[in-house]
Amino acid sequence: MSDTLTLDVIGRRVEVNGEHATVRFAGVVPPVAGPWLGVEWDNPERGKHDGSHEGTVYFKCRHPTGGSFIRPKKVNFGIDFLTAVKNRYVLEDELQEDGKEQTVTIGNKPVETIGFDSIMKQQSQLSKLQEVSLRNCAVSCAGEKGGVAEACPNIRNVDLSKNLLSSWDEVMRIADQLRHLEVLNLSENKLKFPSGSAPLTGTFSALKVLVLNRTGITWAEVLRCAAGCPGLEELYLESNQIFISERPTDVLQTIKLLDLSSNQLIDENQLFLIAHLPRLEQLILSDIGISSIHFPDAGIGCKTSMFPSLQYLVVNDNQISQWSFFNELDKLPSLRALSCLRNPLTKDDKDTQTTRQLIIAKIGQLKTLNKCEILPEERWGAELDYRRAFGNEWKKAGGHQDLDKNRLSEEFLAAHPRYQFLCLKYGAPEDGELKRQPLMLKNQLLTLKIKYPHQLDQKVLEKQLPGSMTIQKVKGLLSRLLKVPVSDLLLSYESPEKPGREIELENDLKSLQFYSVENGDCLLVRW
Repeated sequence: MSDTLTLDVIGRRVEVNGEHATVRFAGVVPPVAGPWLGVEWDNPERGKHDGSHEGTVYFKCRHPTGGSFIRPKKVNFGIDFLTAVKNRYVLEDELQEDGKEQTVTIGNKPVETIGFDSIMKQQSQLSKLQEVSLRNCAVSCAGEKGGVAEACPNIRNVDLSKNLLSSWDEVMRIADQLRHLEVLNLSENKLKFPSGSAPLTGTFSALKVLVLNRTGITWAEVLRCAAGCPGLEELYLESNQIFISERPTDVLQTIKLLDLSSNQLIDENQLFLIAHLPRLEQLILSDIGISSIHFPDAGIGCKTSMFPSLQYLVVNDNQISQWSFFNELDKLPSLRALSCLRNPLTKDDKDTQTTRQLIIAKIGQLKTLNKCEILPEERWGAELDYRRAFGNEWKKAGGHQDLDKNRLSEEFLAAHPRYQFLCLKYGAPEDGELKRQPLMLKNQLLTLKIKYPHQLDQKVLEKQLPGSMTIQKVKGLLSRLLKVPVSDLLLSYESPEKPGREIELENDLKSLQFYSVENGDCLLVRW
């Protein structure tokens, strides 16, 4: 840009030597002559001051070292959308080859042209584009009206993250020309969103996915922008310091996935404001600092009316330290998958397999935990272990072999809301069972019988193996013992608690404990 400031540049997004900033001031800064731009850097460590010079405040910054004065000629104000598309997707080599003089007939008159074929090829290339990635391409505006619609009308997926777009209005000018647009990523653009109460409508009629991570958007602005996206299914709002201030009423009703990760101002009371979105299936709440949740409309053993369609919940990197959190999740009627990594209760330095078993036992309808499928055998083992692990506590709290005579304390029921159901499913724990310490309480050595169904002449062995031992290592041990190649061995096991049922140990990377192998069980070895 030249050193003369003729445009209204305040609020514009700019790039200087690879760093992004927002123009906060344009004018003279005495005693140095000539025009200056005062910018606030996205990275405050890049600046030198807070917008003041020799006692005069020219503009304000959020950070004391977030500002700088720069000559206009050193600032890049960006390029328009269509220019960026051409720079990225038009094959320059082909255009140069076609840039030779040609003669074509228009009507009855021969006309000499240069690069006629190159223009046709360029138009053909652009019109076929459906997915466009313009991340960090310095896009700042829509450009000439109608130019985008004419050149590339079939675009459906656009990545405009980390550009120089400064306002939602400019985004709308681009989107208005892309009538088939389904996916739009605007992350890392510091956008000025529209104010006022009038809703926005009609601009994103086909849009299904909108990504607004690190854009500085507020919840009120989210609701206003969502009014222009009647068919929106996925909305990503990571790292925006969002505070959910009101309940969506006429907007976000088609949302299936909502990502609110890294918005540390959100608490469980705010989540209740989005709890009645009718189609919400996936909710991502990683790194929001949440430690508890409670559904006040549902008592022990009942389902909540909140989040009626929620199937997948992500609560990684939070402050969950109480088992009551998972008791509450069992109240969600449609929950099938959960990810809860890196919480105080589930940190890697704890017994991860025991933690996994407890969560499975506490949430009855769960099918996937931390992206790992819960097999029927794993659920069976986890629930039996849970039932036995807390059996003595159950008895002290008023539990009885005859379930009709149970008089359980409120305290026990609150801590173990599924225990009664597990007693109905598997029977009340007997005294003999309670003397056996379950795997979830101690990673003990397992005393196992080893049989060979196809080699009846082989003697039945008894071995002690650690519950953490993988199937692969068990096969290695048996291979050395039997002089049989590891690849030929097939393992399964039987439990006296479930006679007649044989469970295959088919995944070599899983442990005996994963398959709920216990003391007294029998390994069956075939080759």
